[in-house]
Amino acid sequence: MKRINIILSLTLFAVSVLLYACTPKTTEAAKTPPVTATKVKKPVDTANLSSCQKWVNEPFEQEALEAHVLYRDQMKAQNYKEALPLWETVYKMAPAADGRRDVHYMDGARIYKYLITYEATTTPEQKKAYQEKVFELYDQALACYPKKATDYKALMAYDYFYTFPGTKSQEEIYKMYTEIVDADGLETSVSVLNPFTSLVVNLLLEEKIPMVEAQKYAGKINEIFAHNKKERTPTEWKKLGWDIVESYTPPRLEQLEGIKGFYGCDHFINKYAAEYQANPNDCEAIGTFIARLKYGGCAETDPNLVAARAAKTANCKPVGIPTEGKCVFLGDARDCMENGDYDCAISKYEEYVNCIDDNSKKANINLRIAKIYYVHKKKYSQARKYARKAASQKSGWGAPYMLIGTMYASSGPLCGPGTGFDSQRVTWAAIDKWNKAKSIDPSVAADANKLINRYSQYMPTRADIFQRGIKEGSTYKVPCWIQENTKVRIAK
Repeated sequence: MKRINIILSLTLFAVSVLLYACTPKTTEAAKTPPVTATKVKKPVDTANLSSCQKWVNEPFEQEALEAHVLYRDQMKAQNYKEALPLWETVYKMAPAADGRRDVHYMDGARIYKYLITYEATTTPEQKKAYQEKVFELYDQALACYPKKATDYKALMAYDYFYTFPGTKSQEEIYKMYTEIVDADGLETSVSVLNPFTSLVVNLLLEEKIPMVEAQKYAGKINEIFAHNKKERTPTEWKKLGWDIVESYTPPRLEQLEGIKGFYGCDHFINKYAAEYQANPNDCEAIGTFIARLKYGGCAETDPNLVAARAAKTANCKPVGIPTEGKCVFLGDARDCMENGDYDCAISKYEEYVNCIDDNSKKANINLRIAKIYYVHKKKYSQARKYARKAASQKSGWGAPYMLIGTMYASSGPLCGPGTGFDSQRVTWAAIDKWNKAKSIDPSVAADANKLINRYSQYMPTRADIFQRGIKEGSTYKVPCWIQENTKVRIAK
């Protein structure tokens, strides 16, 4: 019994030791998590933010931020249809975003334009509503971020011109652009120049704006272009899209050289002096330069004109073509050309052609007339008419087709924005003419092949034709002034 009591005592002792070891000691402080003070977010100073509804300092700020991130992720993935409801959610809460960015207005417009243009399930009624919404967003952005007013006006004008043509008249869009250019001057947005140039040229040719006004804005466009050409690095030039402007605006404004008096003496000297100086002893180059300066109204005492005339005297012997019975002396036409009177020259050449019987001579003179219309008067349809006459009068002659092909190839700015499918499709018709030229006249084959190889890389891409439902190898009618059937090909 005594032994049992001892064992029991030892057991109780062991248990008590174990309990003691597992019980917190009264002399040690219990370890508890440190108490962290709740951080109260300091309100953001909204003095310099947009006055429109934003998420800053609002109880729904976190919710708006999350919705913002979600819709932007969908846009990055080009899931515009999925982005729309998410964008609508955050736009209702905070149209002005954080008060510093117009991102919700611009993204909304971008989503709607995509759904109008590319989403097959968008109904005509939805397209109309979405279009209205695009311009509502621009108006709201302008009200909430007034410092960027001309940027929003430029976006509106651009969409009226390109995205939704016919919504406003050319005159209305032109007026929008004049206000932008007058306000921004040399800092005018790159997106303005191509459409504004097109409107200036078209409205002048349609006699809907006076020549003095067209001269004013053509001058401003050239100044803006030259300023940016000087200020931008080559990388910036391409990144910002000025290379696209360069492919369209200068050649489009060059067409206005065909209107006598539109450009003055300085324009022709600045533009063509280098071309002449590269061939200062070539009689054709000398004659062309003299004609351009006279056409531009340069005075006889102008140093450039004096030097060119001296070069002619030193290098070019007078060429006389005997009269054929009652036919006009061709020197009269040459005198008209040298005086920059292209209409007079054409008239004299036509008089000679109508007087003679030799078809080969007729062909040569008709090709000269075609070149005057193309190079000097910028009237491509008339130039093609005379080139075709020349081709019909001399068999096996490739020169007229070479000229027509060159006119087609240079019509990108006439028939489109200077880049992309609308401008590139003219190369199909151009290459057709060069192929025709070398097929009938081996003497032009080398030049024709050079042009074909050069312009083949500028034909539309496979993606361009696929996007428009056009099949490679199919027949396609090139619009604009060309109006000829061709075969669809893709860039090499």
